[in-house]
Amino acid sequence: MPIPRDLPKQVYESELRRLQAELTTMTEWIRETGARVVVLFEGRDAAGKGGVIKRVSQYLSPRICKTVALPAPTERERTEWYFQRYVAHLPSAGELVLFDRSWYNRAGVEHVMGFCTSTEYHRFLAQCPVFEHLLLEDGVILLKYWFSVSDAEQERRFQSRVHDPLRRWKLSEMDLEARQRWSDYSRAKDAMFLHTDTPESPWYVVDAEEKRAARINCIAHLLEQVPFTQVDEARLKLPKRMADDDYRRPPRDLYTYVPDVASTLGD
Repeated sequence: MPIPRDLPKQVYESELRRLQAELTTMTEWIRETGARVVVLFEGRDAAGKGGVIKRVSQYLSPRICKTVALPAPTERERTEWYFQRYVAHLPSAGELVLFDRSWYNRAGVEHVMGFCTSTEYHRFLAQCPVFEHLLLEDGVILLKYWFSVSDAEQERRFQSRVHDPLRRWKLSEMDLEARQRWSDYSRAKDAMFLHTDTPESPWYVVDAEEKRAARINCIAHLLEQVPFTQVDEARLKLPKRMADDDYRRPPRDLYTYVPDVASTLGD
Protein backbone atom coordinates (compact mmCIF):
# COMPACT_ATOMS: atom_id res chain seq x y z
CA MET A 1 0.00 0.00 0.00
CA PRO A 2 1.61 3.29 -1.07
CA ILE A 3 2.39 5.91 1.56
CA PRO A 4 0.28 9.07 1.05
CA ARG A 5 2.33 12.13 0.19
CA ASP A 6 0.79 14.28 2.93
CA LEU A 7 1.36 11.72 5.65
CA PRO A 8 -0.57 12.61 8.83
CA LYS A 9 1.69 13.11 11.84
CA GLN A 10 0.02 10.40 13.92
CA VAL A 11 0.28 7.83 11.12
CA TYR A 12 3.87 8.86 10.44
CA GLU A 13 4.97 8.56 14.07
CA SER A 14 3.31 5.17 14.50
CA GLU A 15 4.89 3.72 11.36
CA LEU A 16 8.27 5.30 12.13
CA ARG A 17 8.32 3.69 15.56
CA ARG A 18 7.50 0.31 14.03
CA LEU A 19 10.31 0.68 11.51
CA GLN A 20 12.76 1.81 14.18
CA ALA A 21 11.95 -1.32 16.17
CA GLU A 22 12.79 -3.31 13.03
CA LEU A 23 16.06 -1.41 12.75
CA THR A 24 17.04 -2.54 16.25
CA THR A 25 16.33 -6.13 15.18
CA MET A 26 18.42 -5.60 12.05
CA THR A 27 21.40 -4.21 13.95
CA GLU A 28 21.23 -7.06 16.44
CA TRP A 29 21.46 -9.43 13.45
CA ILE A 30 24.41 -7.39 12.12
CA ARG A 31 26.16 -7.68 15.48
CA GLU A 32 25.41 -11.38 15.90
CA THR A 33 26.39 -12.43 12.37
CA GLY A 34 29.36 -10.09 11.90
CA ALA A 35 27.79 -8.52 8.82
CA ARG A 36 29.20 -5.27 7.41
CA VAL A 37 26.68 -2.77 6.09
CA VAL A 38 27.38 0.58 4.41
CA VAL A 39 24.62 3.04 3.51
CA LEU A 40 25.36 6.17 1.47
CA PHE A 41 23.06 9.19 1.65
CA GLU A 42 23.49 11.65 -1.20
CA GLY A 43 21.35 14.27 -2.89
CA ARG A 44 20.45 17.92 -3.10
CA ASP A 45 21.19 20.29 -0.24
CA ALA A 46 18.17 20.45 2.10
CA ALA A 47 16.73 17.27 0.56
CA GLY A 48 16.35 15.64 3.99
CA LYS A 49 19.31 13.26 4.16
CA GLY A 50 20.19 14.30 7.70
CA GLY A 51 16.64 13.80 8.91
CA VAL A 52 16.58 10.23 7.65
CA ILE A 53 20.00 9.45 9.12
CA LYS A 54 18.84 10.83 12.46
CA ARG A 55 15.74 8.60 12.45
CA VAL A 56 17.72 5.53 11.40
CA SER A 57 20.31 5.91 14.16
CA GLN A 58 18.05 7.35 16.87
CA TYR A 59 17.60 4.15 18.91
CA LEU A 60 20.58 2.15 17.70
CA SER A 61 23.69 1.42 19.71
CA PRO A 62 26.53 3.78 18.75
CA ARG A 63 28.84 0.79 19.12
CA ILE A 64 27.10 -0.83 16.14
CA CYS A 65 25.73 2.09 14.11
CA LYS A 66 28.21 4.84 13.19
CA THR A 67 27.50 8.01 11.22
CA VAL A 68 30.33 9.43 9.11
CA ALA A 69 30.26 13.03 7.88
CA LEU A 70 33.76 13.95 6.80
CA PRO A 71 34.98 17.56 6.55
CA ALA A 72 36.93 18.90 3.60
CA PRO A 73 40.15 16.92 3.04
CA THR A 74 43.37 18.16 4.57
CA GLU A 75 46.42 19.06 2.49
CA ARG A 76 47.89 15.63 3.28
CA GLU A 77 44.68 13.83 2.36
CA ARG A 78 44.60 15.61 -0.98
CA THR A 79 47.84 13.81 -1.90
CA GLU A 80 46.41 10.36 -1.08
CA TRP A 81 44.45 7.97 -3.25
CA TYR A 82 41.00 9.55 -3.33
CA PHE A 83 39.15 6.65 -1.69
CA GLN A 84 41.76 6.25 1.04
CA ARG A 85 40.18 8.39 3.74
CA TYR A 86 36.80 6.77 3.19
CA VAL A 87 38.25 3.27 3.51
CA ALA A 88 39.34 4.13 7.04
CA HIS A 89 35.66 4.52 8.02
CA LEU A 90 34.32 1.33 6.47
CA PRO A 91 32.72 -1.11 8.92
CA SER A 92 34.38 -3.95 10.72
CA ALA A 93 32.42 -7.12 11.45
CA GLY A 94 29.14 -6.37 13.21
CA GLU A 95 28.93 -2.69 12.22
CA LEU A 96 26.56 -0.48 10.25
CA VAL A 97 28.07 2.73 8.81
CA LEU A 98 25.90 5.59 7.54
CA PHE A 99 27.72 8.06 5.28
CA ASP A 100 26.23 11.55 5.35
CA ARG A 101 27.72 12.29 1.95
CA SER A 102 30.47 10.00 0.78
CA TRP A 103 33.09 9.43 -1.87
CA TYR A 104 30.53 10.81 -4.32
CA ASN A 105 31.60 14.30 -3.27
CA ARG A 106 34.05 14.08 -6.15
CA ALA A 107 31.26 13.56 -8.67
CA GLY A 108 29.22 16.42 -7.22
CA VAL A 109 30.53 19.38 -5.30
CA GLU A 110 34.22 18.86 -6.13
CA HIS A 111 33.51 18.63 -9.84
CA VAL A 112 30.97 21.47 -10.00
CA MET A 113 32.96 23.85 -7.81
CA GLY A 114 36.30 23.06 -9.45
CA PHE A 115 37.89 21.50 -6.36
CA CYS A 116 39.31 18.66 -8.44
CA THR A 117 40.87 18.53 -11.88
CA SER A 118 39.16 17.09 -14.93
CA THR A 119 41.61 14.19 -14.82
CA GLU A 120 40.79 13.44 -11.17
CA TYR A 121 37.07 13.63 -11.92
CA HIS A 122 37.17 11.21 -14.85
CA ARG A 123 39.49 8.89 -12.92
CA PHE A 124 36.89 8.79 -10.15
CA LEU A 125 34.09 7.88 -12.56
CA ALA A 126 36.22 5.02 -13.87
CA GLN A 127 37.45 3.78 -10.49
CA CYS A 128 34.25 4.11 -8.46
CA PRO A 129 32.39 1.10 -9.92
CA VAL A 130 35.57 -0.98 -9.46
CA PHE A 131 35.93 0.20 -5.85
CA GLU A 132 32.32 -0.67 -5.07
CA HIS A 133 32.65 -4.03 -6.82
CA LEU A 134 35.57 -4.87 -4.53
CA LEU A 135 33.50 -3.96 -1.46
CA LEU A 136 30.61 -6.14 -2.60
CA GLU A 137 32.94 -8.97 -3.58
CA ASP A 138 34.39 -8.90 -0.06
CA GLY A 139 30.92 -9.34 1.43
CA VAL A 140 30.03 -5.75 2.33
CA ILE A 141 26.35 -4.87 1.94
CA LEU A 142 26.34 -1.51 0.13
CA LEU A 143 23.25 0.67 -0.34
CA LYS A 144 23.20 4.03 -2.14
CA TYR A 145 20.34 6.51 -1.72
CA TRP A 146 19.85 9.68 -3.74
CA PHE A 147 17.37 12.20 -2.27
CA SER A 148 15.56 14.05 -5.00
CA VAL A 149 13.84 17.38 -4.35
CA SER A 150 12.51 20.04 -6.67
CA ASP A 151 14.02 23.47 -7.12
CA ALA A 152 10.94 25.10 -5.57
CA GLU A 153 10.93 22.84 -2.49
CA GLN A 154 14.67 23.31 -1.95
CA GLU A 155 14.18 27.07 -2.11
CA ARG A 156 11.35 26.86 0.45
CA ARG A 157 13.55 24.86 2.84
CA PHE A 158 16.47 27.24 2.39
CA GLN A 159 14.22 30.19 3.23
CA SER A 160 12.91 28.44 6.35
CA ARG A 161 16.49 27.82 7.52
CA VAL A 162 17.46 31.45 7.05
CA HIS A 163 14.75 32.51 9.51
CA ASP A 164 15.22 29.67 12.03
CA PRO A 165 18.14 30.25 14.44
CA LEU A 166 18.13 26.55 15.39
CA ARG A 167 18.68 25.44 11.80
CA ARG A 168 20.65 28.33 10.34
CA TRP A 169 23.89 26.40 10.87
CA LYS A 170 22.75 24.03 8.14
CA LEU A 171 23.28 26.75 5.53
CA SER A 172 26.94 26.95 4.58
CA GLU A 173 28.59 29.21 2.03
CA MET A 174 28.85 26.14 -0.19
CA ASP A 175 25.08 25.61 0.02
CA LEU A 176 24.44 29.19 -1.02
CA GLU A 177 26.83 28.87 -3.95
CA ALA A 178 25.25 25.56 -4.97
CA ARG A 179 21.85 27.28 -4.96
CA GLN A 180 23.00 29.34 -7.93
CA ARG A 181 24.23 26.27 -9.82
CA TRP A 182 21.15 24.06 -9.89
CA SER A 183 21.62 23.09 -13.54
CA ASP A 184 25.33 22.34 -13.09
CA TYR A 185 24.56 20.00 -10.20
CA SER A 186 21.79 18.37 -12.24
CA ARG A 187 24.21 17.63 -15.09
CA ALA A 188 26.79 16.30 -12.61
CA LYS A 189 24.18 14.02 -11.03
CA ASP A 190 23.14 12.69 -14.45
CA ALA A 191 26.77 11.91 -15.35
CA MET A 192 27.32 10.26 -11.97
CA PHE A 193 24.31 8.00 -12.44
CA LEU A 194 25.40 7.12 -15.96
CA HIS A 195 28.75 5.80 -14.69
CA THR A 196 27.88 4.43 -11.23
CA ASP A 197 24.27 3.22 -11.35
CA THR A 198 25.26 -0.37 -12.03
CA PRO A 199 23.26 -3.61 -11.75
CA GLU A 200 25.32 -4.80 -8.78
CA SER A 201 25.44 -1.40 -7.06
CA PRO A 202 22.34 0.56 -8.10
CA TRP A 203 21.25 4.00 -6.96
CA TYR A 204 17.91 4.07 -5.14
CA VAL A 205 16.14 7.40 -5.63
CA VAL A 206 14.05 8.74 -2.76
CA ASP A 207 11.34 11.25 -3.63
CA ALA A 208 12.05 13.78 -0.88
CA GLU A 209 9.41 16.42 -1.61
CA GLU A 210 7.51 15.41 1.52
CA LYS A 211 9.87 14.74 4.42
CA ARG A 212 7.73 12.34 6.42
CA ALA A 213 6.98 10.12 3.44
CA ALA A 214 10.64 10.20 2.39
CA ARG A 215 11.77 8.99 5.82
CA ILE A 216 9.25 6.16 5.91
CA ASN A 217 9.96 5.09 2.32
CA CYS A 218 13.74 5.12 2.72
CA ILE A 219 13.85 3.26 6.04
CA ALA A 220 11.32 0.66 4.85
CA HIS A 221 13.38 0.08 1.70
CA LEU A 222 16.64 -0.16 3.66
CA LEU A 223 15.11 -2.87 5.87
CA GLU A 224 14.07 -4.81 2.76
CA GLN A 225 17.59 -4.75 1.32
CA VAL A 226 19.37 -6.24 4.36
CA PRO A 227 18.66 -9.99 4.67
CA PHE A 228 18.34 -9.97 8.44
CA THR A 229 16.39 -12.41 10.56
CA GLN A 230 15.21 -12.35 14.14
CA VAL A 231 18.06 -13.15 16.52
CA ASP A 232 17.19 -15.11 19.63
CA GLU A 233 17.97 -12.95 22.61
CA ALA A 234 18.23 -14.24 26.14
CA ARG A 235 15.46 -12.81 28.28
CA LEU A 236 16.87 -10.13 30.52
CA LYS A 237 16.17 -10.53 34.20
CA LEU A 238 17.22 -7.89 36.69
CA PRO A 239 19.07 -9.41 39.64
CA LYS A 240 18.08 -8.46 43.14
CA ARG A 241 20.04 -5.63 44.66
CA MET A 242 22.43 -6.55 47.41
CA ALA A 243 21.28 -5.28 50.76
CA ASP A 244 23.81 -3.10 52.55
CA ASP A 245 22.32 -1.56 55.68
CA ASP A 246 25.66 0.01 56.59
CA TYR A 247 25.78 2.35 53.56
CA ARG A 248 24.56 5.94 53.91
CA ARG A 249 24.55 8.44 51.07
CA PRO A 250 26.70 11.52 51.80
CA PRO A 251 24.85 14.79 52.48
CA ARG A 252 23.86 16.75 49.35
CA ASP A 253 25.77 19.82 50.47
CA LEU A 254 29.04 18.00 49.91
CA TYR A 255 28.49 18.16 46.13
CA THR A 256 28.13 20.95 43.59
CA TYR A 257 24.74 20.41 41.98
CA VAL A 258 23.58 21.97 38.72
CA PRO A 259 21.19 24.86 39.52
CA ASP A 260 17.51 23.90 39.39
CA VAL A 261 16.29 26.14 36.58
CA ALA A 262 13.45 23.80 35.62
CA SER A 263 11.50 24.45 38.83
CA THR A 264 11.24 28.15 38.00
CA LEU A 265 9.62 27.58 34.61
CA GLY A 266 5.95 28.37 34.36
CA ASP A 267 5.92 30.66 37.43
